Amino acid sequence: MLRNLNFQDLRQKLGFAIDNRVRIITAGLGIDELRAVLRGDPPTEKPNPRFKVHTISFLFHIRPRYYQKGSTILAHTFRLGFMTVLFYAIELITGIVLMVYYVPTPAGAYASILEIMSEVPFGNLMRDLHRLGAEATVIFTFLHLLRTYFTGSYKKERSFTWITGVILLGLTLFLSFFGYLLPWDQLAYWAVTIGTSMAEAAPLLGNEVNLLLRGAPDIGAGGLLRAYLLHIILLPLLAVLVLSIHYYKVAREHGISLPARYEEGDVSPEVKKDSKRRLDFLPDLFSHEIYLTILGLFLLLLVTIFFYGGAPLENIANPQQTPLDTKSPWYFWWLQGMLKLGDKSLMGIVIPTLLVILLFAVPYIDRNPYRSFVKRPVAVSLGVLAVLVLILLSYMGLPQYGIEMPAATRIVQDMSPEEGVGPLQDVPYDQLQQGFYIANETPTENLCPDLDFGCPEFEEFFSLFTDRVNEAIDSGALENGDAVIVTENWQQDLKKVTMRITWDAPETGDRKTYERHIYIHRNNQGE
Repeated sequence: MLRNLNFQDLRQKLGFAIDNRVRIITAGLGIDELRAVLRGDPPTEKPNPRFKVHTISFLFHIRPRYYQKGSTILAHTFRLGFMTVLFYAIELITGIVLMVYYVPTPAGAYASILEIMSEVPFGNLMRDLHRLGAEATVIFTFLHLLRTYFTGSYKKERSFTWITGVILLGLTLFLSFFGYLLPWDQLAYWAVTIGTSMAEAAPLLGNEVNLLLRGAPDIGAGGLLRAYLLHIILLPLLAVLVLSIHYYKVAREHGISLPARYEEGDVSPEVKKDSKRRLDFLPDLFSHEIYLTILGLFLLLLVTIFFYGGAPLENIANPQQTPLDTKSPWYFWWLQGMLKLGDKSLMGIVIPTLLVILLFAVPYIDRNPYRSFVKRPVAVSLGVLAVLVLILLSYMGLPQYGIEMPAATRIVQDMSPEEGVGPLQDVPYDQLQQGFYIANETPTENLCPDLDFGCPEFEEFFSLFTDRVNEAIDSGALENGDAVIVTENWQQDLKKVTMRITWDAPETGDRKTYERHIYIHRNNQGE
């Protein structure tokens, strides 16, 4: 009997000790409560120990204890804010990995990227994740700002939060812009060169700002080092600071806004009361965020591995040769489009600055107290118009828009860009059969009778080339035009493809020729 009592006493003490240790690890949740959390059951103790976690734990201390039920509706927020923070975290982790191997000098930058891609275990995957994550961060930040605008969630006590969101969008754009230079290839070098040259057009201190960014009249070692330090130190620290302020305002002061239909719509008191019902962060909302994190990582990996062609890396930067179709990153195409409309100072500096100021001032300009779509026709219409103008300007920012180029040069550039991948690079290496192919003379079918399965991709490429030449001839851009494609076995596992176009110059009638030689290696097909 005494032995049984001692055993039960020892068991109780051991259970108490284990439960106490679990409470220390989980910041206040005992074994029974932890089991209830995992099952989704209500709290087992009073006061609610799950609130104690928010007081003790640092990670949960920065999270709100509850949300209003209406603010958690997926169609209201689409979880855009959470996804933005998630991709910021992905950028931080992958960036630290890449930073270990990256050398921020003109002599070492390009070589270190090649090393990351070919020699570092999972280095190419990290680089692709970092590149895709950066673009996803820009997209989600912009969409989050749009959601906030169209739901009117920038009004009253949320006006300062809107300002921090605008600042975050700007920091995200500049983080991606300066990271764009780091591979030190042709497209990156000339895109950043053009971008920083805009600073020179700024009134009063334009030349000084340009020199400060580049470190010299032209981008070199100083400019690359500045871009690197901005990308890994200054801008990330500013982003973390502003993000912390932004998050604190949302989590601790005013929360996520309710859908306007609950605040201003004609709904029953019961529905309105239910929309304001508190949903505890633990366990349901926390488990939902874990699900979103897993889903986001899974989709990012899925796209990266199976659908993404890889983060681009063109020829090493050459300050002596400007490639055709130089363009800025896609999220700055709108600015490149504005530059085509007029003076660089006006379109590149003055008007964009005024637009940023206008964006900051939105909560103070829009004095309409309502948030509903139907009660804000002017604000909603202006928002839709701004998005359409942004899309139009982005289209105008493409190199193909508004830039005159000889027809022969344009055709060859579209078929095989100087930098990047075109239809020629998509043709499998073995289908590039040695031969002399004349547009409008050589049949576009059965070009490779010696191959068991033919060469459909090469036939499609040659047909497209012929169609483009004929279009130019019909429009008068290539008077008496002729075109050929010559493929040669140049070296082992190396083919030389020559695209040659001849035509009569309209001014003199002299015969003119434009040709380009493209060398394609078996192991670099499609790159």
